[in-house]
Parts: sequence; C-alpha cells; structure tokens
Amino acid sequence: MTENTFRGIAASGGIAIGPAFFYRPWQPELPRRSPGPIQEEMQRYRAACERAGRELDGIRANVLERSDPETAAIFEAHKLMVEDPMLTSAVQSRIEAGQTVEAAVLDASQELAGMLGRVEDALIAAREADMRDVGRRLLRVLLAPTDTSIDDLDAPAIVVAHDLTPSDTVGLRPELTLGFCTAGGGLTSHVSILARTLGLPAVVGLGKEAVDQIPDRAGMILDGTRGSVTIHPAQATLERCKSERLEASARLAEVQAVSGQDAATADGRRVEVGANIGDAASAREAVRFGAEGVGLLRTEFLYLGSTRPPTEEQQIEAYTSVFVAMEQRPVIVRTLDIGGDKPPGYIKFDAEQNPFLGWRAIRICLDDHALFKTQLRAILRAAVGHRALIMFPMISSLDELRAAKAVLGEVRSDLDSAGLAYARDVPVGIMVETPAAALLAEALARECAFLSLGTNDLTQYTLAVDRTNERVAKLFQPLHPAVLQLIKRTIDAAHGEGKWAGMCGELAGMPRAIPILVGLGLDEFSMSPRSIPEAKRLIGQLTLTHAREIAARALAFTTAAETEDFMAQALQELGA
Repeated sequence: MTENTFRGIAASGGIAIGPAFFYRPWQPELPRRSPGPIQEEMQRYRAACERAGRELDGIRANVLERSDPETAAIFEAHKLMVEDPMLTSAVQSRIEAGQTVEAAVLDASQELAGMLGRVEDALIAAREADMRDVGRRLLRVLLAPTDTSIDDLDAPAIVVAHDLTPSDTVGLRPELTLGFCTAGGGLTSHVSILARTLGLPAVVGLGKEAVDQIPDRAGMILDGTRGSVTIHPAQATLERCKSERLEASARLAEVQAVSGQDAATADGRRVEVGANIGDAASAREAVRFGAEGVGLLRTEFLYLGSTRPPTEEQQIEAYTSVFVAMEQRPVIVRTLDIGGDKPPGYIKFDAEQNPFLGWRAIRICLDDHALFKTQLRAILRAAVGHRALIMFPMISSLDELRAAKAVLGEVRSDLDSAGLAYARDVPVGIMVETPAAALLAEALARECAFLSLGTNDLTQYTLAVDRTNERVAKLFQPLHPAVLQLIKRTIDAAHGEGKWAGMCGELAGMPRAIPILVGLGLDEFSMSPRSIPEAKRLIGQLTLTHAREIAARALAFTTAAETEDFMAQALQELGA
C-alpha cells in the first residue's frame, strides 16, 4: 500500500507510531417504553443532572491535578450547562408534551446545540460541541450503556476521530493511547488544550476527507510537532521517525539536566523563563520544572464557578499560597480578566454581538470599582514579604492605564487609613494584547514598569481571527508578519523607555518562535510549566548574534508560511 501523508494543525508535540484506532462515538438508542407520569420523568432528569454534576466535578478535579485551572474550567463550564435553566425548561416542555425523559434530553440538547451553532457570534457558536457533549453525558447516565467504542481499545494505538469532545479526550486510556488526530479542531480548541495537558501527541483540523481515508488498524505515524499524519508509511519513513523519536528522548534527558539553571544564551545574554499558572498547585509544578518566576498568575478562576465574587480574605489566602509556593521568585498577578469567554454568573452581561470586543477585563474593573478595589487590596496585602507585581489586562489606551493606576492609588490610601500592612513598592505593568496598545507602546511604557505581550489575543485582534472558531483556525497564525512587527515594536518601545518586555501568550513557549523572540530582545518568557525545560535548552543553544540574524530574516518575510518554513529549517540546524 502506498504511503500517504495528510497535513493538519500541530496541536501537541511528539511523534506517535502505531496502528490507527477509528473512534466511533457512542450513539444513544432510546428505549421503547411509554412515558411515566410527568413528575416521575422530571425526577429522573433531576437525578441524572445531579449524577452528571458529580461526574464533572470528578473530571475537573482530575484535570486540575495534572494541569492548570484554565484547563479544568472547561468542565466547570459543562457543569453550568447541565444546570442551565434553558436546558431544564426545554426538557420539561417535551416531557409535558408526552416524551420520555431520554427522548426529551436528546431532542432538547440537539436543538440547543443547533441554535448555538447557528449564532453569528463565533464564540457562542463554538459552544455547540460542548452542549452536545453535555447531552451525551446526561443520556449515558439515563441509559447506562455497558460499553462504548473507546472500550474496544485493547492495545496501544493512535486514536482517529471526526471529532473528540473534552469528555472523550479525558476518557482516553493513557496506557493505550499513543496520540490522536481529528478532522476538526484548532490550536486553541478545548481538545488541543487537553492534549497538551495530557502530554499526548495530537494533530487536529485534518478535515473530514482526510480522516475518512485512514483505515481502521492501518499503520500510521502521527507527528504532533509538524502537524502531519502518514498512513502506510514506507520503511525509510518509519526508520527516520523512529530516529527522530530517539533523538527527542535524548534531548529530554538533556533538557531535564538544565531545567534548574537560569536561562541564558550561549554567549551569556540573560533572560527569564517563567510560568503561566492559576493556583498554588500549578505554582509548585512550575518550580519543579524550573520556573524562575510567574509571568502570569490568572486570577479570574477565583471568580468563576461561584454564585458570588471571592471576598478579600479569600483572595489574600489564595495569593499568599502562590507567593509562598514560588519561594521568593517574582510573581506577576494579572488583575481580573473576565468577560469574553469567561463570564461569571453573578455579574449581569448583556447580549453582545462580539464578546471579545465588548465588556471585559479592565473595562469591567473600571466600571465596578468595588470589585476592582477588593482585588487590589487583597494583592497588596498578600504581597507583604514577597516579590509581587501587578499587571492590568486589555489596556488599549493611556486613559485606561491612568484610570487603573488612580484606583490603585485610592486603594493604597484606604489601606493607610485603615492601618493595614501592605506591600508599598509593587511594580505595575500592562498586557499588550491589542494593536492599539502595541502602537502606543512608547507612551504606555513611560507610565508603567513593564510591558507583557499577550499574543493569543494580540494575534486574533490583529488578524481579525477568532481563536476559538474552528472554521478559521488555520488563519490564526502567531508568526504572521503583522504580529511579529507589533511584537518588535512593543519590545523596542519598552527598551527605549528603560523598561523590560515580557510575553505570556502561547507564542513564548513555542520552539519555532523562541529564537526570533530572543533575537528581538524579549527579556522574559512565560509559558506552561512543562514547556520551560525545552525553552531553556533552546535558548542556551543560541548566541545573541545568531538569534538576531534569525529575527532579521523572519521579519523580512511577507507571509506566515515563509516564516514557518524558515523556522523549521533553523530549528533543524540547531538540533531542536
């Protein structure tokens, strides 16, 4: 049989070699029975919701042990869907019309999923898969199937699927799952995030036509670093990939040896490599992987999954636990970044055509001073005796920065008046995640201590590509020339004002971007903890002169594809 290679999106690095296992999701078969009394059917529904909620709590706790709160929040969102009054109402109306609870759940969840999928707002449309996942979970509880397709996986294999829900992904058996590939999905989709969390090589966005050409049990190679899937590989291809995998294993030992060292180029240019975290558990993991600090402490998860905002004392306890875990390493605390795709239930959000462009992050805080001040008080009080920094998200104007700093000044005055101890010299910086902030970087840098690039949002705003929309996922290109130009401008502006520049977006941990960023003069890289050792190793292989040459070449290209091809060659030459 002829070797055939398909290209998709590189979602999670690593090479998997083995047979294909074509995953066909469980399809519910409704029981042939007459519906019972309405009250009885609704009681079964409520019991199923309670059981599903407990399952999701368990999954969330399991994911939280292996990852950060942002990943675990996927299942918190699923639990909120289970409890959604709209779903309950839709199920009840069908039961009252004479359907069984099983038929009512199937019809209601599919109808609501279809409604979500038809919404023009891509963020809401992306939740279609989540609603279908929730509907399937409720039906599993109600029908209690004895087996599923994934249970047929009895030997190590590469899972192939048209789609995998988040529940499917966390249900993959790690001892038997070599990796997976899907027809749909994007770099920032829930399934891709989970693949990186679980350490599984993954390629997404292959397309239905490609996936349908992969026979069940066919020999295949999945390259999650290059984003390729090869079926019926020739012997020469197999040998090459096995060799690359051995080299990767050898590099892992080398990487682990340098993980505890400070990050620096081969000729001594010192940079800082830190972690993006969400709580004390992920802080301890970051230290274990060699983090020199925290470039992004996400605080919004204190605000999600609850019926009320966290109190000042609750926040002090949470922040203090992180500071202690980081053992005097610097911790950048990002103030509340809710809205967009993270709306808590106790704040009223009007329907927005484009939530990512709407009422979110610093805009909410500047409208709700009580909420903002409580958080700032907690940060300053918890920071006593620790190395804390404050970072404001989604700044797009000098007025916003000045307004946020004014609120911080009021908080300091209030703490003085109350005679409470607090850290008085906490540096304040901003996230540069809008083109406006990048273009105004000089003025913004003059009025804060540092600039930190949030490249996930910067990329989607610059390219007008919703990073959660699978239909345009391939247009989300972090190495797009326009994005690189804004990154360079921001770094240069910070340095011109005598300030340092960092990055806490996905790009900071991507090997194909790191040489460019070193060459552009980035001072601080912040990434997922597990990416830190490899980043340090790669930085240590570069000289500043070589990195600057790579950056200059990369900035000269006019398409993302040219940059990607050039960086693939550059990494190969570096042995990365």
